[in-house]
Amino acid sequence: MGQFDSSTEAALARLKSESLSSSPVDGKVEKVATLGGIILEAIGFTGASASVRFLSTLKSLAANKDESNLIYFGDALIDDIRRLYRLCEELKDKFDDRINSPEFNSVVANATLHITRTNVENRLKRLAHLIANGVKENDLEPENLDDMMRAVVELKDSDIILLGKIYDSQALLLNSYRTLSSEWCQQVASSWSNSFTFLDSPTQRESRSSLTRLQSEGLIQEVRTMMTPTGDLRTDPFGLLPEGKKFYERLQEIAVQK
Repeated sequence: MGQFDSSTEAALARLKSESLSSSPVDGKVEKVATLGGIILEAIGFTGASASVRFLSTLKSLAANKDESNLIYFGDALIDDIRRLYRLCEELKDKFDDRINSPEFNSVVANATLHITRTNVENRLKRLAHLIANGVKENDLEPENLDDMMRAVVELKDSDIILLGKIYDSQALLLNSYRTLSSEWCQQVASSWSNSFTFLDSPTQRESRSSLTRLQSEGLIQEVRTMMTPTGDLRTDPFGLLPEGKKFYERLQEIAVQK
């Protein structure tokens, strides 16, 4: 695991030096109920105290496990929501309501469970992006986000890069064709033959593994087997699914800016 940045290490030092191992509220229900208010307080101030309060609450929700991970995620989430408010200032009141909602509280509480499954900084950042963009898109149902959270902490950087290439090549197809229809399969195969022949190289074993992982997360779908004239098996075409499009967009820093 790489070193955390200085601001995160400073937050960790504050937590330790100020003896904030206990939550500022009592009882798990109360902890969850205050998350929205605490993060709104944190994004509104440049001082340390509000951020420390939010990070301390995250820490207590996760039973004081993986402290550095929680702080890194918490700082990233605060930064993302600050950016969201700055870019979409006209929607501030709506964002306030969404962040104060029970759904937001549950999503953040669920995120603390996924945080314990990775020590990779980029995955923790992507988890924060996912939640902040859920606020933007008003999609904070825990059941809608739980699968995406699991994918965030399981997929490698190389998997996300390959998904991005598939997204750039195929996202528009989802506006015109029904997935798994014959027309969609034909368009996917055409896109694949134009853009992804590099995967046929014997050196692209890791990329082929990425395809398998992305498909196992329900983000892409193998559409058919394609054979060369000599009968050699090429990399099968994979089509971007609606879930994959949504997932990739939610990982951007404030997705689909308009």
